[in-house]
Amino acid sequence: MALKIRLARGGSKKRPFYSIVIADVRAPRDGRFIEKVGTYNPILPKDGDRVTMNRERIEYWLSKGAKPTDRVLRFLDAEGMMKREPRNNPKKALPGKKAQERLAEAEAKEEDAAAAEAEAETPAAEAEAPAVEAEAPAAEAETTEAEAPATEAEAPAEEAEAPAEEAESEEVKA
Repeated sequence: MALKIRLARGGSKKRPFYSIVIADVRAPRDGRFIEKVGTYNPILPKDGDRVTMNRERIEYWLSKGAKPTDRVLRFLDAEGMMKREPRNNPKKALPGKKAQERLAEAEAKEEDAAAAEAEAETPAAEAEAPAVEAEAPAAEAETTEAEAPATEAEAPAEEAEAPAEEAESEEVKA
């Protein structure tokens, strides 16, 4: 017996409500089922509890070989119970002419918005650059003031060494 985990529709006209059921593949969609393992209410907001499932029972039926439908597989993937592979349909036709035009317009608007943002950021970067340059000379001034006493202290020592070298060279000449 081949089993499916699928949705069985309930609710009134224009107000769907689905039960997540374990059923034989030969049974009708809303007909006979083996066990009800959850519910799905598409009317509720997406951040609400649209899907409720009995995880233990679903895991049990999966271990018995039940295969979920595409929609139920999405629910299981969201719960972290199974991994859903992306669908690959290479024969699917490209979108219509109007849809392609809308996509092109949307891409053009995104590019224009990105260019406008780049232009808006450039003057801001230029305004920040002089501030950085203004800070740099102040930092240089601090370092030169800090270095100045050290060089003054070193300068007399260098001058003292210079006459000693001149004296030595004069002695050698004499």
